[in-house]
Amino acid sequence: MKVQQAREKQGLKPTPISYHMVFTGNPGTGKTTVARIISKLYKELGILSTGHLVETDRSGLVAEYVGQTATKVNKVVDSALNGVLFIDEAYALVSEGGNDYGKEAVATLIKRIEDDRDKLVVIFAGYADEMETFLDTNPGFQSRINRFLNFQDFNAKELEAIFVAKCDKLDYRLTDEALEKLQVQFKQAIQHRDKSFGNGRFVRNLFEQTLERHANRIAADGNLTKETLTTITAEDIH
Repeated sequence: MKVQQAREKQGLKPTPISYHMVFTGNPGTGKTTVARIISKLYKELGILSTGHLVETDRSGLVAEYVGQTATKVNKVVDSALNGVLFIDEAYALVSEGGNDYGKEAVATLIKRIEDDRDKLVVIFAGYADEMETFLDTNPGFQSRINRFLNFQDFNAKELEAIFVAKCDKLDYRLTDEALEKLQVQFKQAIQHRDKSFGNGRFVRNLFEQTLERHANRIAADGNLTKETLTTITAEDIH
């Protein structure tokens, strides 16, 4: 970035750089969160003037009738100019048979990410294998995207850390027994997970269920002290 700014000060033409990316990984591994961070970071670095994030997927880009998809794609891209366009499950653009509307969306996207690369960053996200197949469907991707980031599944300790962080944020604390039960549950979840395992979303759902059980328990007891309001027991974790 410093070199680009120095060239501009010297009256030299800026070197064209593409910041488009591909994020691969299973659900709940932080792809959208990192996209939000990148959008803010690129604004601070002067790469993007607004740094806002626009999130979309196949439903936001592919129309129902021939000739309407390009218009739909262009409208979404225009809304993301000077910011980041995050396309979740991007492989779905070409995964459905029976029509070529998805391919029309891809062709339009490839043109726009080239024409607007000085004021737009597009992040294509999805499962690793499906994204590899998706990128092979159009040779235009290879020459326009050279930044790839793979998001690994969380291990049991990381899932535990996310849960504890959520507790800390809302002034809850776990008893030793609750923490032990939580650790066992995360280990079992890891052992039986598949590619659809929610990772961070799994933790969020478990945390919300735990708070609901906690609230029901203490409300039934009728003992609403500061300690009971903030203490999660093993009984609350299911």
